[in-house]
Amino acid sequence: MKKAGIIMIIGSLLLLGLFKFPLWNIMLGAPQYPNPLGMDIYIKGIQGVQEFDIQNIDGLNHYIGMKTIPEPKDMWEFQVFPMVIGAMVALGVLIGLLGFFGKVSYKWFLGWFLFMSVLGIMGMYDFNSWLLEYGTDLNPKAIMKLLNPDGTPMSYKPPLIGYQKMLNFDVDSWPATGAYMMFVGMMLTIVAFFVGKKEYKKSN
Repeated sequence: MKKAGIIMIIGSLLLLGLFKFPLWNIMLGAPQYPNPLGMDIYIKGIQGVQEFDIQNIDGLNHYIGMKTIPEPKDMWEFQVFPMVIGAMVALGVLIGLLGFFGKVSYKWFLGWFLFMSVLGIMGMYDFNSWLLEYGTDLNPKAIMKLLNPDGTPMSYKPPLIGYQKMLNFDVDSWPATGAYMMFVGMMLTIVAFFVGKKEYKKSN
């Protein structure tokens, strides 16, 4: 399974892009901001797209009682996620090498993909939970208290993915470069599974 092993290794290594490129991007545009404000979410922390974006977003959030954008030390995810990704890369490369030398079945490639998929779903759920808390747990002493038509406090939860209108802001939330690299890497491990299956049938 030499070809399958090489594809598996390449697919796993593509996840290393998450250490360099953002996983997710959230942009906020409004008439008073000719250049939209943005956040790039990495597995190790959150950065502004432009130099003062985080500062400006925190300033806006203060008026409606939202918390400041968390520092890496404030969220356990930013300590755990890099270790998880590093471990999955190492495991994928190991499985690829063992497959290359015919020491493991091609089914291990599918097993890695399924395990990584479960971790990805858990990560998305955790991210959405953070967005929900971020947009709904407001300071009751905030300067501005905006209500829904039914009298309940307005939620400012950004969308997990896609577009949403929030007050006079247009909010876009989409995967970024790191997420696309991870997706391509995971798809390559599926390719490795089918190539390995084909190679196994040829050798038997």
